Amino acid sequence: MARRKIIFLPGNYYHIYNRGAHKDNIFRNNADYVFLLKYVKRELGKCVITAIAYCLMENHYQFLLRQDGEIEISKFMQAVFNVYTKAFNTKYKHSGTLFEGPYKAIHVDKNEYLLHLCRYIHRNPLEAGLVVKPEQWQYSNYAEFIGKRNGTLADREFVEMNFGSPAAYEEFVMNYIPPEKTQRELRRYLFWD
Repeated sequence: MARRKIIFLPGNYYHIYNRGAHKDNIFRNNADYVFLLKYVKRELGKCVITAIAYCLMENHYQFLLRQDGEIEISKFMQAVFNVYTKAFNTKYKHSGTLFEGPYKAIHVDKNEYLLHLCRYIHRNPLEAGLVVKPEQWQYSNYAEFIGKRNGTLADREFVEMNFGSPAAYEEFVMNYIPPEKTQRELRRYLFWD
């Protein structure tokens, strides 16, 4: 098996993501999401890793994690997704690979990128047209970021330190217009008949 080129180090942030093989759904109902989140919560504590932002969508997942201890994020990912894959395969009588390949991991070493990534992850269901407001998507920790839900998979100190308040983060997320959306609207305006 090929070794991963990224090195996981304490005190560092990482964007971790993957999607279903052939873009198939990896979550089929509420119970699937809840099952995964239960293991995520358990393993984060064991591995001394903090979930900064996360979003689980039907056919993919995204996590922004900070490794706080010596146990590498790769151990966390292996523990969580081995259990999830076995449970999914058993429950749905699925065979073959569940995921497109090994999860992707990007080291986040710039603060501006870190903050943008939080927003990007939390806007995922909004951009997909699944909700009108990001807090309506129950499979992310956005509602915790803005103080509208009391979950345990959020680092409230991170929000205070980087945004000042939950309300400031909500504004940061909601007042953002992705560049491609702006360009699409501008083209429609400029070339409107």
